[in-house]
Amino acid sequence: MSNDIEVIANNDNLDGARAWAHVMYGLHALSAVSGILTSATVVGAFVFGWPSIIAVIINLVTQSQVRGTWLESHWRWQWRSFWFAALWLVVSGLLAITLIGIPFAVLAIISTGVWVLYRVLRGWLALLDKRGMPLR
Repeated sequence: MSNDIEVIANNDNLDGARAWAHVMYGLHALSAVSGILTSATVVGAFVFGWPSIIAVIINLVTQSQVRGTWLESHWRWQWRSFWFAALWLVVSGLLAITLIGIPFAVLAIISTGVWVLYRVLRGWLALLDKRGMPLR
């Protein structure tokens, strides 16, 4: 019974952290959308855009506030989204070095861009519903 009260009290204290999660999702979305609306790619704007870089810094600085809460899954979700997108961008760059790999690089960049949009949208919608994210 006391654990239930502690969890409820803990959730009441998470409003500030939840607001930071919204800010981070908003910054990531801004970067991704700028990739759609400009000549940049979604994944390129997501990884190299200032809004996403600021979101990653916020994530790093504030992660201790959410450790052990349901919001920790959102911090991890965003962190992994950013770094896996960066990894696939590096892989795409390596593929693009060879003439044969260029079509695969283009496919990887487009696929990763769609994946980034999905991750930002899915995470933000779950946050709005006050649900955690799967830890994968």
